[in-house]
This record gives sequence, C-alpha cells and structure tokens, in this order.
Amino acid sequence: MDPRQKRRLIEIIQNLRERIREARANGWLGEVEGLQVSFDAAMAKLSSLKNTPADGRPQLVDLGMPVFTDTPP
Repeated sequence: MDPRQKRRLIEIIQNLRERIREARANGWLGEVEGLQVSFDAAMAKLSSLKNTPADGRPQLVDLGMPVFTDTPP
C-alpha cells in the first residue's frame, strides 16, 4: 500500500468504528461481524504501514543462509 494513503486509511477505520457502533446499537449482529472483519483488515494494513520505510521502498527480507548438501549424481 502506498504510504501516502495512510490518512485515507485512518478515515476508513474511523468510519468503520462508527458503523460498528451503529450496528451494535440496532442489534444487527451479522452486520457487526462483517464490519469487524473489514475493520480488522484495515487495522492490519495500518500496522503494516508503520513497518514500511517512509520513502515507500520495500523492506529487505532475511531469507537465511542456503544449505548445500553433497549428493552423488
């Protein structure tokens, strides 16, 4: 996700919070569940943005050292 979209993602999260509150108040349990899934995904995306460098470059991933075994042909 483009780090420049963080502000929009925060707006979406706030909107989802309000919609969850409204759905709970009206007893729309199925709606609450669906909104909660969207809210959790948006929060995970926001959390991943916090781990992204400010310049938007992807992070390096440590793949570990390769293991070579001597196997006869």
